[in-house]
Amino acid sequence: MNKLHKMISVSEAKKIIAQNVSCLEPVTLPLQGSVGLILAEDVYASMDIPAFPQSSMDGYAFSFEGWKNNKRLKIAGEVAAGTKETVTVDPKNAVRIFTGAAVPAGADTVIMQEKIQVENGELKIEDETIQQGNSVRLKGSEIRAGELALGKESILSPAAIGFLAGIGVAAVKVYPNPSITIVITGNELQRPGESLQHGQVYESNSFALKAVLQQLHIENIQILHAADKPEIVTDTLKKALEQSDVVLLTGGISVGDYDFVLQAATECGVEKLFHKIKQRPGKPLYFGKRGNKLVFGLPGNPSSVLTCFYQYVIPALEKLSKREIALQTIKVPLAKAIQKNPGLTHFLKSFYDGETALPLDAQESYRLSSFAKANCLIQIDEEITSLKEGELVDVYLLPQ
Repeated sequence: MNKLHKMISVSEAKKIIAQNVSCLEPVTLPLQGSVGLILAEDVYASMDIPAFPQSSMDGYAFSFEGWKNNKRLKIAGEVAAGTKETVTVDPKNAVRIFTGAAVPAGADTVIMQEKIQVENGELKIEDETIQQGNSVRLKGSEIRAGELALGKESILSPAAIGFLAGIGVAAVKVYPNPSITIVITGNELQRPGESLQHGQVYESNSFALKAVLQQLHIENIQILHAADKPEIVTDTLKKALEQSDVVLLTGGISVGDYDFVLQAATECGVEKLFHKIKQRPGKPLYFGKRGNKLVFGLPGNPSSVLTCFYQYVIPALEKLSKREIALQTIKVPLAKAIQKNPGLTHFLKSFYDGETALPLDAQESYRLSSFAKANCLIQIDEEITSLKEGELVDVYLLPQ
């Protein structure tokens, strides 16, 4: 067999992808558009936060030493959150203050309103445990100017987004999610909702791929359709390469008379890195690149498309964005015995009930009914021919 056409193993294919994919160039995005992404540089605080001593509750602000010397304090004004004027408190006075407001100059302690009495405009404190500095958030107690707020490669979780907003950050440099173009090939395909003519099938791959990409919080997705003509497939792939970081073609990658993806990739200057893997489903999978652009030629059968996406496309997307999105893998007992022929790694649509993994019926590559019920894939390596009930197997948990 010609070496160029020799099938490779699952592990070899994954190694080739890992060796040929690197992270995207960082971009600067508005903070609100960066949730879930990975920081591409350290972020430092530009000022003390809080920027002033701040009351942590509704109550009264005063000088602790002034109170010790006078015991009763005259109430002289109030300070609300957001008040811009500067207020100074005499040691013999106290001011009404509210949560988040700046503690006035001359005051260093706040007493909560539930622990005081007001008599004739004077404040009487009824808290024997009060200490100097109570209920005051000191300037810079959250973070000091110049301190590291979040380090490079931190994930921008909702809490991280809120924290950065709270220290005045409006934009961040991040590793972006890749842009994706899905190219659907096949003259036999009809849009769902339309009537089927003889020989037609409903097109489902774009729906499944867009859904799983959105589940991974990747939103920059274009979908193109290409008729089974070599020049059309080539032109469509050329357009896809111009507009996206990753191209996912479905169908047209086998060896039939109307399979033109391989030819189109060559004509578009895509370097083939592998074509055909010793696996079921998804044997004809193709992977190539042009510069930093990645091209996956996925088989046309719906079950093959999703299996190959989970096993090969997700690891590439993970490297591009530096986000940890790979499927979780665990070892669990089989719920029933399995037999298969040697030579191909099998990925079986299965259901994990928290204890065992059960291979489902309808494992054929054209059938999605079992995939719709599955929550995991069982991997049975190529050399294995039989497994007994209760034997441990590798299971990939699918995102739900």
